[in-house]
This record gives sequence, structure tokens and C-alpha cells, in this order.
Amino acid sequence: MFDPESAFAWLDEQAGKRAEAGLTRRIRPRPPVSGLIDLAGADYLGLARNKRVTSAAAAAALKWGAGTTGSRLVTGSTELHAELERELAAYAGTEAALVFSSGFTANLGAVTALSGKECAIVADKYMHASLIDACRQSGSAVAVSGHADVPAVTKALATRKVTRALVLTESVFTVDGGIAPLAELHAACREHGAGLVADIAHGFGILGDGGLAEAGLAKAPDVVATVSLATALGSQGGAVLGPRRVIAHLVNTARTFLHDTGLNPPAAGAALTALKIAREEPERAARALEHAATLGEGLRAADLQVSAPGSAVVSVLAPSPQAATDWANAVRERGVAIDCSRPPSAPDGVSRLRLRAHAELSAEDVELAVRSLTETAPRS
Repeated sequence: MFDPESAFAWLDEQAGKRAEAGLTRRIRPRPPVSGLIDLAGADYLGLARNKRVTSAAAAAALKWGAGTTGSRLVTGSTELHAELERELAAYAGTEAALVFSSGFTANLGAVTALSGKECAIVADKYMHASLIDACRQSGSAVAVSGHADVPAVTKALATRKVTRALVLTESVFTVDGGIAPLAELHAACREHGAGLVADIAHGFGILGDGGLAEAGLAKAPDVVATVSLATALGSQGGAVLGPRRVIAHLVNTARTFLHDTGLNPPAAGAALTALKIAREEPERAARALEHAATLGEGLRAADLQVSAPGSAVVSVLAPSPQAATDWANAVRERGVAIDCSRPPSAPDGVSRLRLRAHAELSAEDVELAVRSLTETAPRS
């Protein structure tokens, strides 16, 4: 007789291997107010608890309900969603926008709907897990290029076997905060007849529209951007920004739009108000970037291996997955919460501590963070 315990018994071996490699992950629920200096969350503009934003979420819940009760094409679209899409497109300078239930589903929906067997994909090796999963589901031949390696992208586009092509990148890379060479990548796309899809989640609201305007791409007919509403806007959800023909295509073909429940009204209301604040108070982004630069300078002065390339993300290398975990825990005991990035979450296989600076930090918070990290750093 079949032993029902054997169906998932193999998971015990997998758990043992993770534990041995220092890769076990655990859920740690947080209280409403933790008392920790938060350098772990991606609330870059400090808007997740802003009273205007939370009041907008509450008002939307009272007016529209807690949930949308269906997909966007059934009951899941409200006037609030339509307004949010107009404002997102206006802020980014694109023709149109389409709101999804998360940044992950926005990436998954956009890439799979725009690719297929007749399309080649060239993907940066540091890109987000949602884009990696999209590639796996795309049906396309995928070439993985070196990190921000424009010549490699150009070569892959020039040697592809099919007519259509997409180049995938992040504008600010989640893994290390690095800023992508968007203008150069777009030039390669133009030369070889490809579309550019840029995930601007960690640049949006911090580097203005995420870097599109600076690279001259906001109105480009061959550029699509995806964004999370859970980073600088402090809410939840995601969106695809780009040409109207692309948005119309996604409405009809993107499975994560067609078959997923629409973004809940409180999140849409919060994101809409947060976007208004981001426009009204650009000094929030400036403060976040200033704090990130100070963190990078202080950690580098302590001879730590730091990547602080001008975004709000500061990456500090750790010697091993277990060392990264222990280091993050030691810093937490001193009152500072930081993100610990380890394989397989780290696409380059490198363990690191990842600090996300935000507008609400004080100079004293930054000083404590630098001191805590340097005094607890692993010594080889």
C-alpha cells in the first residue's frame, strides 16, 4: 500500500541541503511599529505610512470595497484604476499605462504577451526573478547577456535567427542598485530592429520617471516600461507603461491581466495619492539619494566591498550565504533592519547585504547603520 508520507518525503532532503548551505529562509512577521531603522524595505519616498496615502486607501475601501471581486475585464476595473493609469502614463511621459495586481504579474504579462516562438529575447543576467520566469514561459529562444553588457546585447541581436526581438533589462538593478545604460541599449535595439522592455521599479519616483526621460526614451514607440507600485509609491500592484498599441495588445492577450483579480481599490487609491505626493515633493527623492550616497561613503571608508552607483540601493558583499545571514542578524540586534540577498535570489550567485535608503531617515539613522555594519562585519 502506498505510504502517503512518501509523497513529499523528498522535501526533507531538500531542506537539509538548504540548511547546510546556509540558505534556509524563514518568515518573520513584523509588528505595526518595529522600532528598527528600516533599510530593508523599498519604501524609498517614505510614503507607505504617510497619512495622506493611508487615508486615500481607507477612503477607496469605503467607496469601492476591499476587493475588485473579479478580473479587470469583468468587475475588476473601477474609475480609480482608470485615473491611476492616466496619472502613471503622464508621470512617465508614455502614451498609456495598464495596472496589474503586482509588479511580478506586470513583468510576466508584458514579456509573455510580446514574445513567443517567432521572437528572440536578450536578457541581462542580473534581471529580476519575474523577468526570468517570463523568459521561461515565453516560448522564445533566450540569450542571457553579461550584466549591462551592450556589445554582448548587440551581438546577440545581430546573430538571432528570427525577425522579432526583445531586450530585457532593469533601469536600476534590484541585485546591486546598478543603473542600466538605457540609452546605449536602446540604440542597439534601434540598430537591429528590437523592442526594449525596462523594469523601472527601483528607479521610478527616485530617478524621476525611472530613467526613461533622461535616456530620451519616454515617448519612444519601441520601448515598454514596467513598474511596481510597492516601491517608491509605498502601495501594492504593478503597471506596464508604453505605446497605446502595446497596452491594447496586453488587454487582449496578457494572461496575468486577463485571468487575475484586479488590483484592490485601497492599493489603487494609495498609489494614486502617493504619485501626487511624489510630484509635489521632489525633495523626498533627493533625500533618499543623499542618504544612499552617505551610506556608501561610510561603508567604503571602512574597507567594505560596496556598490553605491547613484541609486537608492547600496549593496555590500558578504563572504558566504551564512555569513550574510549572521551579519544581517547582528546588525538587526543593534536596531537596524537590512535585506540579506543570497542564492538563488541573487542571480549572480553572490551573497550580499542590500540597504535601501529612504527619505524619512535621519542623519543619526544613517550614522548608526554605518557603525553597526562596520562593527559587525565578518572578518576573514
